[in-house]
Amino acid sequence: MKNQLKISGGVLVLILLLGAAGQGRAAEEDKVSGEAAVSVLSAYIWRGQELSRFSPVVQPAATVSYRGFSVNLWGNLDTRPYSAGTDGSSSNFTEVDATISYTRAFGIVSVGGGYIYYGLNSLTPGGADPLDSQEIFAVVSVNTLFSPTLTLYKEIDHYHQWYALLSVSHTFALHERVGLKLAGSVSYLKSEDASTYPKFDGNSLATNDPFNNFHDAALAVSLPVSVTRRLTVTPTLTYVFPLTNDAKYEMRARGLAGTARPSDRDSTYLYGGVTVSFAF
Repeated sequence: MKNQLKISGGVLVLILLLGAAGQGRAAEEDKVSGEAAVSVLSAYIWRGQELSRFSPVVQPAATVSYRGFSVNLWGNLDTRPYSAGTDGSSSNFTEVDATISYTRAFGIVSVGGGYIYYGLNSLTPGGADPLDSQEIFAVVSVNTLFSPTLTLYKEIDHYHQWYALLSVSHTFALHERVGLKLAGSVSYLKSEDASTYPKFDGNSLATNDPFNNFHDAALAVSLPVSVTRRLTVTPTLTYVFPLTNDAKYEMRARGLAGTARPSDRDSTYLYGGVTVSFAF
């Protein structure tokens, strides 16, 4: 990460207040837990944006949790970054993210919030790095059928926008060590700055208006296999598609296909891979 992690005092105060509110729980488990994982995927698609093309990506992650607090580090290594008109290039770490969060349960309802720092590098070695990003977020989930979860993200640095994500998932037991997990999500994106996140017209060309509409949706199927009590291997297949024409034009405009016209690029993506995780 090329910039030092910087967290506003307001975010820290919010997290500390949430932590103080949860200290009175009598049954709180007082121990550190965590997980180390690595995913190998055929593509990196984030919020409907194509961030890799024709190359596998490797995404390591590590999480440490204690009394409702969690710290997570996550990265994306593109093994062959795509650049129109070139035959290939060396692998490149395109992103390193750090997340601090707190979650507290109230019966079947859990609420939480946190902060994310996105350390961004060029999609191709030697290219210009995009500006890093910072977000705060709030999340509410219900521990019931399909585990509905609503997360609201607010970018607070350079790309001033709101992103709301409603997700559901359910795991069916196929065997004592094998499950079938089905998941889906829909999103809404509201930009506050047309210069950094505009609406696009039918030719996928930027307009002077900010984006404000339903955005991307995703459907995923995975097969978590518990190799041991702590080690899990999970193959996954995901399909991403736009919810509106505005989203379709925008997803095409931000695509990486080397075509002369942005409107000829992709707006739907099918990708898959496998994740290996170890809990401790």
